[in-house]
Amino acid sequence: MSYGGIEAGGTKWVCAVSDGADELAAVQTFATTTPAQTLGRAVDFFAVHRQRLEGLGVGSFGPIDVHESSPTWGQITTTPKPGWEHTDVVGALQDALKLPVAFDTDVNAAALAEGQWGAGSGLTTFCYVTVGTGIGVGVMANGTLLHGLIHPEIGHMRLPHDRVRDPFDGVCPFHGDCWEGLASGEALRERWGCPAYENSATEAWALEAEYLASGLVNLICTLSPERIIVGGGVINHPGLLERVRVRVRELLGGYISAPEVTTTDGIERYIVSPTLGDHAGVLGAIRLAQLRALQ
Repeated sequence: MSYGGIEAGGTKWVCAVSDGADELAAVQTFATTTPAQTLGRAVDFFAVHRQRLEGLGVGSFGPIDVHESSPTWGQITTTPKPGWEHTDVVGALQDALKLPVAFDTDVNAAALAEGQWGAGSGLTTFCYVTVGTGIGVGVMANGTLLHGLIHPEIGHMRLPHDRVRDPFDGVCPFHGDCWEGLASGEALRERWGCPAYENSATEAWALEAEYLASGLVNLICTLSPERIIVGGGVINHPGLLERVRVRVRELLGGYISAPEVTTTDGIERYIVSPTLGDHAGVLGAIRLAQLRALQ
């Protein structure tokens, strides 16, 4: 049996087909433009493979409506991305492809994949954090993807903001200086005037490490994950992950008595990079489709 998956990101969409496990039989990536154009390209991709597909999974940027009993299930809701608010992603795909569609956040999908095939394998409670254009967190809690009122929007938690050290107001159109507003790739670009990958200023990365560590400490204290997996383009800056680990230990202050966060060796195994790399999101979407077929 074959399944399709879409990592529906705010910058790009990755569409793929898998014939089993974590192997991809076909992949296509394209820019996120208008809803009509982007959904149309996805439909065209899967139409070629339609006869072999048992279902389709979508891991989408959000916020989204994940509750199937809701009249707006399958929609992107209050997104800041222009033109995408209230886009019915699931409805458009189901109507065009006549396939069952599973739907969750892009970061929950990535967490699902890392739990099945990657750095979260064998764990029941862990977090997948992506630090890219925005910041998102997927949560696996006791073996189940976490949902509630909607879904985790941990990228929008509030952090201590020392305006003497950092007078920047933040880039989030809803909250200004939330975690994403202060520490995302877009925040780095706006604050320092260049993309993160071009920024070599020591001060910039010291501040970034402070904000990322503060957010991770909040995760540790509220969700008590067995591991935190951190991906996304920003965290790939040389030395940043190491600085974050050091600062997390400092901010915890010895309060949590577990070797995973009190020793150097422990925290290197506790705050880790993704195993599946850039394919975590689309593999997670495929896993969503597989799990839906088993229901």
